[in-house]
Amino acid sequence: MQFHNDNEKIIIIDFGSQVTKLIARRIRDLGVYSEIIIPNNITKIKNYKNIKGIIFSGGPSTVTKKKFLTVPKEIFKKKIPILGICYGLQLLAKLYGGKIKPSRKRREFGRAYLTKRKSSLLTKNFFNSSNAVWMSHEDAVIKIPKNFNVIASTKESKLTIIENIKDKIYGVQFHPEVTHTDNGNIIFKNFLFN
Repeated sequence: MQFHNDNEKIIIIDFGSQVTKLIARRIRDLGVYSEIIIPNNITKIKNYKNIKGIIFSGGPSTVTKKKFLTVPKEIFKKKIPILGICYGLQLLAKLYGGKIKPSRKRREFGRAYLTKRKSSLLTKNFFNSSNAVWMSHEDAVIKIPKNFNVIASTKESKLTIIENIKDKIYGVQFHPEVTHTDNGNIIFKNFLFN
């Protein structure tokens, strides 16, 4: 993805995570302009031409309830690359027909270790010997949507990084924006520039 002018930006949709501002900071540190908006304000975007990518943040909501925070389906027709983080990954999986269930018993919180399953542009130069990532989630995607591949897993969740190359949709269950995640910046860098 090449950023050519000052109007080009990344939109971060804030689903209520405490660390959404960190996502914006990481992107700014990589020299790219980003804007944080709440889900209700998506409909106010008239022109998608300058939007080079969309990031769905984490958040306390759950897609396993009847009502959950979501985005208009039109977003996916724009063919803009999307990166879902934590709740964002679960929302993407749900909207694409995957299955998510609450895993109250096995809440994954804190450090977890990634196992690489497949290569991806999103994870280029990201994996190293230990690959500790920072998790904070109760729900887990248990069935991957059609046309998605598993890129990495942890012991507790098989679908830790997933992607749909055709539609340019990527999801990570951990929080690459926090410092507890090794190489988290590389995920953003790859999303922005690869």
